[in-house]
Amino acid sequence: MDKLFDIVILGCGPAGLSAAVNAIIRNKKVLVLGREICSPPLHKAQLINNYLGLPQIKGQDLLEAFLEHAASLGVEISPQKADTISEIDGIYHILSGDEVITSKAIIIATGMPYKPTLPQEDFFLGKGLGYCATCDGPIYRGKDVLLIGHSSEAEAEADFMAEICNKVYYLPLYKGVGTLDSKVEIIEGRPASIIGTDFVEGLKLKDGREIMVEGLFVLGGETAPDRLIPGLEIEDKHIKVNRQQETNLPGVFAAGDCTGPPYQVAKSVGEGQVAGLNAAKYVSRK
Repeated sequence: MDKLFDIVILGCGPAGLSAAVNAIIRNKKVLVLGREICSPPLHKAQLINNYLGLPQIKGQDLLEAFLEHAASLGVEISPQKADTISEIDGIYHILSGDEVITSKAIIIATGMPYKPTLPQEDFFLGKGLGYCATCDGPIYRGKDVLLIGHSSEAEAEADFMAEICNKVYYLPLYKGVGTLDSKVEIIEGRPASIIGTDFVEGLKLKDGREIMVEGLFVLGGETAPDRLIPGLEIEDKHIKVNRQQETNLPGVFAAGDCTGPPYQVAKSVGEGQVAGLNAAKYVSRK
C-alpha cells in the first residue's frame, strides 16, 4: 500500500465516512483509519428518530448503510490507530505502530472527547506517564514499569518492554488476554490513581493494592487530539474549528462529536461533508 495520501481521516464514524465520501468524489486519495466497529455509540443505538428522511431506523442499520455507501466509492478503511502525528515541510507523518503514513491533510473525526483513564494524567504526562511504550521504552531500560491495556493491541508493547525492562506489570482492561512474554506479570483489578508527587512512583488499584514502578503507560485507549497533534487548539475539551471545519493548524480539519455538541448523527454527517470538501480544496491549492 502506498503510504502517501492526499487526506487521512482519523475515525470511521458518521463524520469520518461523510468526509471520506465527499473527498473521494473530488478525486482525492483518501485513507480512513478506524476501529473494527466504526462508531460503537451509533452501532449500539436501538432507535434513531431525528435523522431526516429515515425515521425509526436502528443505529446498526444506519451505520451499515454509511459503510456500504463508502465501500461503493472505494473508500479504504484500515483498522489502525494513530499514535502520534508530526508535520515536516507541510506533510503530516502519522505513526501507527511501526508504520509511518504520510498525508497532505488530516481530518480528525475521533468522536466523543477524550476521557482520561486516571486522575492527573495531564500532570504526570512526561513525568513517568506515557501513551506509547515502544516510543518511550528506552527511557525505562532496566527499570520497573506498569502497562494498562485497553485492548489486545497493547500486548505487543508489553512484550517489547519485557525485553528491556527489569520488571513489567500488565493490567488488562479487557477480556481474553493472549499469550505474553514469561517476564510479564499480569495483574487483575481496576486502576484508581497515580502514586507520586512530582513523578510517577506507582499505581494504586481500587482494591487498595499499590504497585510501585518508575514508568506507567496507558495503551490502546483514545488519545487526546492535542497530544496526538502538538499545538492543536482545544476549547472546553473539544477541538476548536471554524465554519470550514478548519483547526488552528494548516491542513488539519475536524468534524463530529470531537468538535462539540450536539452529539447527533446529522450534525456529524454535515460537519464531515464540510471538512471533506474543504480538505479537498486545501490539497488542490497545494
